[in-house]
Amino acid sequence: MTESARKVAEETEQRLDDLAENVQHRFDRITKGRFSDQIQAGRFSGRGDRVAADSGRVGHGAGQARSDQHRRERGGSR
Repeated sequence: MTESARKVAEETEQRLDDLAENVQHRFDRITKGRFSDQIQAGRFSGRGDRVAADSGRVGHGAGQARSDQHRRERGGSR
């Protein structure tokens, strides 16, 4: 590889590394750890998330968790 091609490759690699780091920081800022915190707390473990299988209905699950989270953020009672 010529010197100029090597330099371009190294610069490109550095830019991609910077981009990946930037995306990770933005993701962390947007989610503020909430998603991983909910997973670690067992929010999506499946316990109590479903109503009886024969009823064909799904219980609270993630949708209710999001509603509860939004309600709490706005100062609601739940």
